[in-house]
Amino acid sequence: MSSPTNSTTNENDKAHWDKTTRLMYMHLGAWFFFGYVVHFFVVPLNKITIPILNFPLGFYMAAQGSLIAFVVILFLFAKQQDAIDREFGVAEDE
Repeated sequence: MSSPTNSTTNENDKAHWDKTTRLMYMHLGAWFFFGYVVHFFVVPLNKITIPILNFPLGFYMAAQGSLIAFVVILFLFAKQQDAIDREFGVAEDE
């Protein structure tokens, strides 16, 4: 028979993994959007011009925008995952 502490630990691990999995799928969805979906619409987006830079939006998103989005996604994921780890008491010590 398992002890109450072991059962609580297993429930904590499952809740941590469930929340981590949801976060991962959310960020993979954003990555897919900026990596593939935006590029499917480059031609229609080229009809929109960025006012200050005078670049077509499709060109900008394909050349720079997606890369910027990937970096932002990485930093957000790390920050959100750290918050989840701290919430469930499994954060790494600094």
